[in-house]
Amino acid sequence: MDNQLKRTLGVSDAVVVGLGAMVGAGIFAALAPAARAAGGGLLAALALAALVAYCNAHSSARLAARYPASGGTYVYGRERLGPFWGYLAGWAFVVGKTASCAAMALTVGAYAWPGREHEVAVAAVVALTAANYGGVQKSARIARLIVAAVLAVLAGVVVACLSSGTADAGRLVGGEWGGAAGLLQGAGLLFFAFAGYARITTLGEEVRDPQRTIPRAVPLALGIALLVYAAVAVAALSVLGADGLAGSSAPLADAVRAAGRPGMAPVVRVGAALAALGSLLALVLGVSRTALAMARDGHLPRTLAAVHPRHQVPHHAELAVGAVVAVLAATADLRGAIGFSSFGVLVYYAIANASAWTLGSVVKGRAVAAAGLSGCVLLACALPLTSAVTGAAVLTLGALAYAVRGRLRAPSGR
Repeated sequence: MDNQLKRTLGVSDAVVVGLGAMVGAGIFAALAPAARAAGGGLLAALALAALVAYCNAHSSARLAARYPASGGTYVYGRERLGPFWGYLAGWAFVVGKTASCAAMALTVGAYAWPGREHEVAVAAVVALTAANYGGVQKSARIARLIVAAVLAVLAGVVVACLSSGTADAGRLVGGEWGGAAGLLQGAGLLFFAFAGYARITTLGEEVRDPQRTIPRAVPLALGIALLVYAAVAVAALSVLGADGLAGSSAPLADAVRAAGRPGMAPVVRVGAALAALGSLLALVLGVSRTALAMARDGHLPRTLAAVHPRHQVPHHAELAVGAVVAVLAATADLRGAIGFSSFGVLVYYAIANASAWTLGSVVKGRAVAAAGLSGCVLLACALPLTSAVTGAAVLTLGALAYAVRGRLRAPSGR
């Protein structure tokens, strides 16, 4: 049976999938821990995170145009740097993002029905797995509806804050700055929210005319997300200030209350639930496509490489990912235990930039790849110690598994 996916996604579809991943629950929660780290330098941290994200996006788009296959950086690392580096990128993505899927499903449950988080989380995973099983076009249509609703809620937050009498431009850079270390840590935390454009490249095998579509879709999605993040950060800072944001557990809900619009807080809650749902949809798409690529090479069970003859989706991989995430969401609360995902995604993009460096001697391409690689390493090192240690441990476990597998496959009798 042919295990190649069908190219059905255009530029707008790819942009929506990327936005669904980026304009997710992170914007409703990431501002608070970033403000605690960066203080009055929050906007500077956002700018630094955006710069690193741009470098990564530029490198990823160049690679995706050259290698338009499912798997993203797993494929790029394998083709440009060697099998081990591709495997390491794939391992970091699949393991880290599977935990992120469970955490995002629990976030949906926490916003939609407090006290019944696990039941709602499992229902969300089952529903989205079923939707994805019906074809990537159906997933793109669902993502389009979710993105439109979330952007409408965020626009309401921005208008409510900036039009209120409590808004003060002096709060944008007020408060004590966290110094260089705090700035870098804040940028590392905010960068995690930008990482969704990787979903576009992991869907490279399902995009029409990928040499043109992906290089257009990635910067478009990233640019729109940056504008949204900047507008929301400015609006929240203008009414709460860096200190108020740092002490908030629900920063956007607190921002509309401080702006004198407490009636909007439930709307923000609904928007956060939808945003988490959109992130979950994009995460499941990305993990299943990377699992498909790794299964083709034998790093995961080869049955996961099967493609449904009618729906043209990696149905075994999607069902496996859905089942694992549902079990995790039903039995464990991973919302506070996925710090290694930030570390893993930075390693993932470091490998993408290193791969892009090898594409040729074009000065701009190499300069951007070098800047992206340096930025990823710097931000990874600046993350909280527990996140870095946990992330390094997960990557070491993957490397050991690769070595053991290599020894088992090596011919005997040397």
